[in-house]
Parts: sequence; C-alpha cells; structure tokens
Amino acid sequence: MTQQPLLKLGTRRSPLALAQAEEARARLCAAHSWDSNAVELVPVEASGDKVQDRPLAEIGGKALWTKELDAWLAAGEIDASVHSLKDVETIRPDMFELIAILPRADKRDRLIGAASIEDLPKGAVVGTSAPRRAAQVLCKRPDCRVVTFRGNVATRLAKLEAGEADATFLAAAGLSRLGQDDVGTPLDPADWLPAPAQGAIAIECRAGDERARELLSVLNHAPSQAEVMAERALLLALGGGCHSPIAVRCDYADGQLTMHAALFSPAGQERVDGEATFAADDVDAPTRLAAELLGKATSGITAVFDGPQ
Repeated sequence: MTQQPLLKLGTRRSPLALAQAEEARARLCAAHSWDSNAVELVPVEASGDKVQDRPLAEIGGKALWTKELDAWLAAGEIDASVHSLKDVETIRPDMFELIAILPRADKRDRLIGAASIEDLPKGAVVGTSAPRRAAQVLCKRPDCRVVTFRGNVATRLAKLEAGEADATFLAAAGLSRLGQDDVGTPLDPADWLPAPAQGAIAIECRAGDERARELLSVLNHAPSQAEVMAERALLLALGGGCHSPIAVRCDYADGQLTMHAALFSPAGQERVDGEATFAADDVDAPTRLAAELLGKATSGITAVFDGPQ
C-alpha cells in the first residue's frame, strides 16, 4: 500500500527551484526520521518562468514567482511553499507565514566571462536583468553596456555561450545547488554586495495551520533568519522593489548583525553606502539605516525608492 505523504511542498518547476525543494525535503525527513516518500514535491510553472524576454519590473514584479504557489497554498492543495527568499515580495499576505529559513548558503555573486570586473574588456556587453547588478557594474565600469538577460541558469549560460554578451552574473548559491561550483569567479562580498536575502531558502505555510507550523519550524536556522529578515526589513523601509538597485549583506556573529548596504541610481553614476552593527533582535535598526541612506542619497537614487511603507 502506497504511503500517503505527510506534507506536500509546492515549488517552482525550474531545475534550481526543484534542487532547493529537494534540499528542504531531505532536511525535513532527516529532522523527523521520515522516509523520503513522507514529503511530496508539487511543482508548478510560475508566471515568472514563462515570460523571459522582459525585465520583471515590466511584467508584474516579484509576485510572478509566487502567485501560483500562493493560490495552491491558500486553497490547501499544498501544505507549504519552498521559495528563493530573494524572489519573494517584502509584503506578504497575512494568511501566510515564513515559518523556516534554511541555513543560508554562499551570499556572493559569481562573474562568468571574466576573471574580475576590472578584467572585462573595454566596452564589454554585460547580460543581466537585475537592476542591482546592472547599476553596480556600471558604477565600477561606466564604459560597459548592459543588456537584458533572463531565464534559468542553463538559459543564461547558453545566451553567454552564444555570444549575446561578454559576461554575466549568477548567484553562487544557485550554482552550488546545481553542482556547478566551478562556473565563474566569486566576487568579493566586501566589494560587490549581493541582493537582499541572496542564498536563502524559505519555507512558507498558512499562518493558521498549526500542524504544518510545528512540523516545519524545526528547520529554521536562527542566525540565517536574523540576517535575511534584517535585509528584508531594510528593503521594506526603503520602499525598494524590482526596479530599485539595492545591494546589502548582513552577517551574524555572537548575537550581533553587521549590515553593509548600498543604493544606486539605475545607470550606476550615483552611489550611497551605509553600515550598522546592532543586536539581532533590534527590529528597528534596519529602518534607521534606511533613513540614513535615503537622507544621504541624491535625487537620482531616491527616484527609484519609494521610502517607508
């Protein structure tokens, strides 16, 4: 007799999303001493995976990664969703709860096509759809030209191979989860800041589902949760969205968080930086840093940030 799954986890259908869901399932089964059949993965094709020729900000923003999973979760067709947290909107429906953040992986970006930003040829074409990466590379190398690159890891690497650009960026964590640690050069996070919550896998369930909350909460890694929630709080306080070039890295040590953040104008000519160290339970500290950044920012930067929500 086939065992009925104890939990159904929804996931996007892309290879990376499925790898992340497999990691969540493996951790769940290990934590509860379950057979792998106890957790069923339920894949969905997200809107964001269907439309790949335009930037996210033009076609609906980060909700394109979550709306199908949200509908299934709300309807009770799945017990929880597995997300790349950097792709999840900062304001979520009250009926859902981010119940667990898995141990965060490598926060860095990798540059593919050159050994470093400085080594890019003069006038290089760089493929990316991320405002943060576009602004950051143009800030360092205003001679470069940015073209839109969307799609999963394999698609973007194929575009690069086909000569559509000289270089591109991919998240180190995603490459690692796909077994591609040898692709590209990791960029120093002290010099090249990542996206808010980069490298973090989140599990979300219905806020009122006590059974799911209890079963899933054992996976939460408190230091990773502290880092990414502080980064998301900064993003919220800035009023940043898919069109806003923001880069931030938060590091946890001994109950303290150290946050480095930078805001850019879209074409990278203008940049403002800020840093703060605060207790991990100081939920207002990211808002204070956001106010400091916006206070120092030029109009070219504040034009793409909406301010406190």
